[in-house]
Order: sequence, then C-alpha cells, then structure tokens
Amino acid sequence: MDFNAPATANPSDRMRVIGQPLDRVDGPLKVSGLAPYSYEYHGEAPNAAYGWLIGAEIGKGKIAGIDTKAAEAAPGVLLVLTHQNAPPQGKDSDYAAPQLQGPEVLHHGQAVGFVVAESLEQARAAARLVKVDYAAEPGRYDLAQERSRAVAPKPGMVKPETRAGDFDAGFAAAPVQLDVTYTTPDQSHAMMEPHASMAVWEGDELTLYTSHQILHWAAEGVAATLQMPPEKLRVISRYIGGGFGSKLVVYGDAVLSALAAKQLGRPVKVALTRQQIFNHTTHRPATIQRLRIGTDVEGRIAAIAHESWSGDQESGGTAEGAASQTRLLYAGKDRLTRHRLATLDLPFAGAMRAPGEAVGLLVLECAMDELAEKLGMDPVELRIRNDVAYNPEEGPSKPYSTRKLVECLREGARRFGWEARNPRPAQVRDGRWLVGHGVAAAVRPNPVMDSGARLHLDGRGRLTVETQMTDIGTGSYTILAQVAAEMLGLDVGAVTVKLGDTRFPQASGSGGSWGANSSGAGVYAAAMKLRGIVAQRAGFNDEAVFEDGTVRSGQRSLTLAEVAGEAGLSVEAEITFGDFSKQYEQAGFGAHFCEVWVDVETAEIRIRRMLSVAAAGRVLNPKTARSQCLGGMTMGIGAALMEDAVVDKRHGLFINHDLAEYQVPVHADIPHMDVVFLEEEDDKSSPIKAKGIGELGICGVGAAVANAVYNATGVRIRDYPLTLDKLLKAGMPQA
Repeated sequence: MDFNAPATANPSDRMRVIGQPLDRVDGPLKVSGLAPYSYEYHGEAPNAAYGWLIGAEIGKGKIAGIDTKAAEAAPGVLLVLTHQNAPPQGKDSDYAAPQLQGPEVLHHGQAVGFVVAESLEQARAAARLVKVDYAAEPGRYDLAQERSRAVAPKPGMVKPETRAGDFDAGFAAAPVQLDVTYTTPDQSHAMMEPHASMAVWEGDELTLYTSHQILHWAAEGVAATLQMPPEKLRVISRYIGGGFGSKLVVYGDAVLSALAAKQLGRPVKVALTRQQIFNHTTHRPATIQRLRIGTDVEGRIAAIAHESWSGDQESGGTAEGAASQTRLLYAGKDRLTRHRLATLDLPFAGAMRAPGEAVGLLVLECAMDELAEKLGMDPVELRIRNDVAYNPEEGPSKPYSTRKLVECLREGARRFGWEARNPRPAQVRDGRWLVGHGVAAAVRPNPVMDSGARLHLDGRGRLTVETQMTDIGTGSYTILAQVAAEMLGLDVGAVTVKLGDTRFPQASGSGGSWGANSSGAGVYAAAMKLRGIVAQRAGFNDEAVFEDGTVRSGQRSLTLAEVAGEAGLSVEAEITFGDFSKQYEQAGFGAHFCEVWVDVETAEIRIRRMLSVAAAGRVLNPKTARSQCLGGMTMGIGAALMEDAVVDKRHGLFINHDLAEYQVPVHADIPHMDVVFLEEEDDKSSPIKAKGIGELGICGVGAAVANAVYNATGVRIRDYPLTLDKLLKAGMPQA
C-alpha cells in the first residue's frame, strides 16, 4: 500500500480500541519473568557455552604482545580468540562490525580478546589470565582542544550546514543581539538490559538471539561481518530491556558469539558488563554550541545562527546534530546552522534518545530565555511571537502538516499557573529554598519508515500479527494489537502479536520515534487487505462492517471464524511512504513547564513539579504514550542536573563507567509530573494519523529545568550538568 495522499476516513477512525488507555498485553509476561530477553533463551540452547569479552586498557595505540597460554589452560576454557587467530571478517556495510582484526587499538574498551568456557565464572576468571602488552600512543580526548581542527561531517543523517538569507548582515543590523556559548557533556544510554547475544549454528545457518532495536540493520551488519548469505541468518529479538539508541549498532557480543559458536560447534552466549557498556558501545557525544539571535525591539527574530561542535572516531564520523531543531522551531529571515566534527579517540559516538534535539534544545531554549530577559518580555510570549506555520528555512512552499506549538504553550501556561511566576530572578523563597519557574518549547521531527506485517485469521476467529517490529519497552505489542483489533472489529484479547524475528515481514524497528506510527501503518495495510478478502469471501461489498468479531452487510452477518474456515486466511502487506512524506514538514510539538527549589546553603536542586503538553497526532494509547513522555522527562532532568560521562583525558576512557558513579535520576529525584495531550490528527503522517512521541518527551525538558534554576537563583550556568558546585562557584544568593 502506497501512502501518497492525505488519509481519508477509514476504519481506524472508530477509536473503539485505538486511542484507549489499555494495559500492556505483554505486562503479565514481564512482571512474572516469563518474557525472554536475549540472554535468557535457555531452552533453545541448554548446552550453551559462555563468552567473556576482554576490552583494551589503553585509549590509542597497538597491541605489542599477547599471551593466552595461562587462559587456555584454565579450567573449563574452550576457546580464546585474539587478533592472532580470529577469522577474517567483512566490512562492506555501514552496519558491519568486524572484531579482533589486527593489533591496532582505536579506543579504550575495544575488544582485544574473547574467552569461551563452560561457565560464566570460568570464562571471567580465564579472561583475567590473558596478558596483553600495549604500545600506547598519544590520543585526542578533549573536544575543546580539538575544536579548531573540526571539519564538516560527511552529508548523511546530519546536514553539515544550512543557510537562508544573510545571517551576518541581519545579525549586525538587529537592535537586540544575543551571543552565548553552552557546553553539554558525553552521556551514556544507561538502559537496564545489557547488550547480550546468543549464537546457535545449525550447519551453515545461524540463529542469533540479540538485543537490537532494528532487526534488518542487525541482520545486514552481522551477515556482512561474517561474510555469509543473508538468507542463512535469522535474528531474534523479542523483548528488549531498553535501548535509547545504543542498540541500533552491532557490537562485539553479537559478532564474537557467532564466530566462537561456529568454531566450537555449540551455542555461545555473552553479555557485556555494565563497565564494558560504557567504553565498548556508543554514547551521546559532548558538544560545544554557540547561539546567536538578533531581534527587533518587539522580540521578532530577524537573524538566528546555531553552530555545534562534537567529536567521534575518524572511522566513525557521527556528528551530533544539535543545530537541527533550530532549522524548524522559530521564524527568522536570516539563518545559519552549522555542524563541525572533531576527531577524538574516544569510544564511538552514536544516537541517543532524540539525537541532536535533546542537547540542541538544552541550548536553544535557554538562549530564548536569556533573550526574553534581555527584551523584558515573558518567555512564553517570546516563543509565541516567533511561531511559524512552515519550515522557516524553506518558506511557505513547505508547510507543516500540523503545528500546535502555540496551543501547547498557552494550555501549559494556563494549567501550570504561569501568570503567577515572578519574572525577576532570586525573589521567591520558601524557608531555606529559593523557588523558580522555567519553560521550554519542544519539537521533534516525525520521520516515517516503510513497514510490513503478516496477518493470519484462524478458524476460531483469532488474529495473529507477525512483524519484525521490536519492543524496547515502549509498548509495541500493545499498540499493534490495538491497531489490528480496531481494523478487524475484534477485542484486543482476540489478537496475538509476534515481534522481533527476521522470519517475519521487515518493519521499521524501534528508533527515531517512527516505530508505532510506521509499524502500526504496516499492520493497517495488512488489515485492509485482509478486510477485502474477508468481505469478498463473505459475498459482501466494500461497505462491510467489522464489529464484535463479525462481518456484516445490511441484514446479513457472519462471524470471522466462519469466514476464515478451518484453513484460515493469511495476508501480507507493506506500507510505503515515498515522496509524499517530504511534501510537508512533519513534527511533533510540545511545551514543558518546571518548578524547582534550590537550597540557599548547599545549592541542592530539587524538582518540585513539572508539566508537559504535547501535540503529536492521534495518540494510539494514552497510557503508553504518557509513560513514554514521563520517561523522556526523567531523562531530561538527568541531562540537566546530573548525567556526565567523565573523560579521563590521560587514558582516554569514561572513568565513571557504572551506575554508582554515572548519576541518573532515581525515584526520590522525580516528583509529581503531569502530561497532557492536545487533540490532534495528522492525515498527512500516515493512514492511522499518528506521529512519533517517544523522543518528543525529552526535547526541551533540560532547558525548562535550567531556566527554572536561573529564575530561582539568578545564576545562569552554561555548562551542563547544573551541579551544585557550579552554582556555588558562580555566586548564588546565600542564606
């Protein structure tokens, strides 16, 4: 099915199942421990051996020598792989991940060895017996030092530069000017489930159980790395314990388990330790960002520039697109955005929840707050005054499919009680606490991906959905059950959803907030095809009504079970979006409001309340959508106040590489938070008229927190996270 025109009235509009706050259909499996994660397929491979990855202990250099004799002689050891005996591997794919291919060390934590033994404990103990001698070389670990040598990244997911009008002239002529520079640190995804894989060979066919967000990317990467026919590889990832972008990439656990299992002729499983995750896998890179905004005296933006510097391995080349949202959010005739990429010898940079927007809005929305103060204008009004109905860099020829930013700001201000805010900083106290309020806007593009599904209606009237779509904790099982049930007139309990297997039709996978909308549209396409077959078999016309497990037309009615018959009915279909999705600018919008309290003596910051108002198309399940927003808000609070993967600039590693020292919010840090969804349907997004929402929840949250801290203390910190030592050093008010 091609989606090449705005969606018209269709069965998804009934909203009897879609749009209802249903509990997760996979909830009982998860709370009972019966949902199998990648390390837990015990029954499929009862004789699995255990692998342990050995990571490099230098940031850059070469392996000068490696001694595996003691490890090979250790109890239970079956195999020790190093660059000296690992088989050659391919790298002719963007998703390939060859391991142990030479003595060169690119980053700390890179795999330099792999030990397989009968038990996990034996593999771990033997790994400690492998002696590696290194010839260390000077490395580049400091973004600030390498900033002057940064270059434009290769065009790809991140556009290196955009221009409209003449920024320099427009900025110079602006009566009101703001020029500020902010920094954000490296961050780790810190998901619950570690990266884990189990490889099982049967002849020349491989089944790989692995924790990955997009299965066709995983399959392409592993097949290319192992230089095997893709049709001989099956990838399974039925349940994923969080990813946030970290599991978009193939790492050593997948490749090394497969190599070892093939050599040993038995299954091999491996899970990375939390410490290994920090330096072996990807992270959100640090940024340096400069914002320049010029306005007239009434606050209308005339010129805006956003420049961002980040770093990555030379062979990686992933820039953090922190200026991307500035291309979309506010008006302004004269514009400049620019990304520059420095070469750093740290672990590879990669996507992390709302890549680009999450850290870009930390800066843009604080700059808007600073601008509002300079203008003597309310921050909400400044944002409303610079709203625009089309892509501001491309003009009226590319309008937004829907854009309710102003409505989000106004509704949020009303609900939050914004009118009672004291605009003068450091004026409100409650005992020992300074009280402040902040606001920030949110925007997140709404990408869509072609996606397919297979439906089978059996003789009992039950419907089974099969698709490669994954569930990383976002509720995919539930959403797809709701779409299928709505389309066929069934109760959700009559629908079984099967996900995460490359034997199913290719789907969008989980990433970029495209999952529910795209894969849901794929199920819609298959359901429309099945509806047609059922109506035809029943002798009905296109006006057939599907309801309560029956199909009827006029006075005639048949159960779906009767129509399916003993053999049942199966269909497969795909939704494709083509160029239509590019005719309109598509994005979700929101507004965040935050109240903080800051201890006048210690500078401890506490979030007291937070409100997010979002407009993101049709909300398919308010309960799961709210959960996604709450999670994003929590991550935004972490980014603002505590998350910082600290680089040891002597040795080139993230030194606080565990959840004891890498601080993330816990229950005590998160107060009452509220989420409100505005009524919206986007008929230009997909046939189910939804949009992505998972990453919108984090966009702008940190800036709302930072703006509230400034309102409370009068101290503006431009170096994230906003820790108490920075506030004290900057001279916040004392008791």
